[in-house]
Amino acid sequence: MSESYRVAIIGATGAVGTELLDLLESRNFPVSYLKLLASPRSAGTTLKFKGEDLQVQAVTDDSFQDVDLVLASAGASISKVWAHKAVEAGAVVVDNSSAFRMDPQVPLVVPEVNPKAAAEHKGIIANPNCTTILMSLAVWPLHQVQPVQRLVVATYQSASGAGARAMAEMKTQAEAILQNKTPKAEVFPYPLAFNLFPHNSSLNEQGYCEEEMKMVNETRKIFGSDDIRITATCVRVPVLRAHSEAVNLEFAESFSVAKAKEILSQAPGVTLVEDWQANYFPMPIEASGKDDILVGRIRQDISHPCGLELWLSGDQIRKGAALNAVQIAELLVAKNWLRMPVGKA
Repeated sequence: MSESYRVAIIGATGAVGTELLDLLESRNFPVSYLKLLASPRSAGTTLKFKGEDLQVQAVTDDSFQDVDLVLASAGASISKVWAHKAVEAGAVVVDNSSAFRMDPQVPLVVPEVNPKAAAEHKGIIANPNCTTILMSLAVWPLHQVQPVQRLVVATYQSASGAGARAMAEMKTQAEAILQNKTPKAEVFPYPLAFNLFPHNSSLNEQGYCEEEMKMVNETRKIFGSDDIRITATCVRVPVLRAHSEAVNLEFAESFSVAKAKEILSQAPGVTLVEDWQANYFPMPIEASGKDDILVGRIRQDISHPCGLELWLSGDQIRKGAALNAVQIAELLVAKNWLRMPVGKA
């Protein structure tokens, strides 16, 4: 990476935005110039990058002039306003929101799974949903050896999935409950501290919430297969950071536990964590701050001869969001795919 690039971050002051800043520095991404963008209320805030204080600016129509790469993490409504403007100005956008994930013209990329899809971009590349990314790292290596026919997943999603305010709110709620006070809920519809509830995204006519359908549709798109039968139940749990998932996989033929462990122990982005005697398996408290997802408790499904069960924990802010976006950017640079194609969006 001898060449360097002019980078902008939209949503720089949020939980994922500050993580993007940290990762660009710690992974030594070739940045020649960095522009931090956010809402007008955050304008003027300063954040550090490589020892230098950078001032956050409000996003405007002129924000993307002379920018090569935009890392966007400010929500779907914001991305819908600014992503195409950035592309028109000549930048490539890696978008962390749900705005473009299911757009057939926009690649949905997990670098360890479908890196070649990034080459097809027309200016925008979508970062998948956090739970989808974490699950795909564990399932894809197995799917490559023997295609998954049916996937059943239950998620245990931390406050971090809703951002910095949600994390702060859960802490405040916990303090209130421990002081015998009534906890207040503003970010979430209900108190999350010492509680759990089905994911708070909107429900469809079948009773599935938006988060669950993201896992269904995004996984099929990333894997390039509409044939996988997928169902999901997503739950918010009182964990500060890092999501966990219980995954049940059904194959056409039996898949040995030993073979699955061998595959996952060598899979990129995965660390196998198992101590059966100590009943020690992946935990969100240990996955927090780590780049790899932790996978373990791999066992035969006793209800199905061709079924496997596994458990995973992964940092939602890192691999579930910011790290995946930076890895996409690194892929674009390494393959010289950052330059806009002729038929840009």
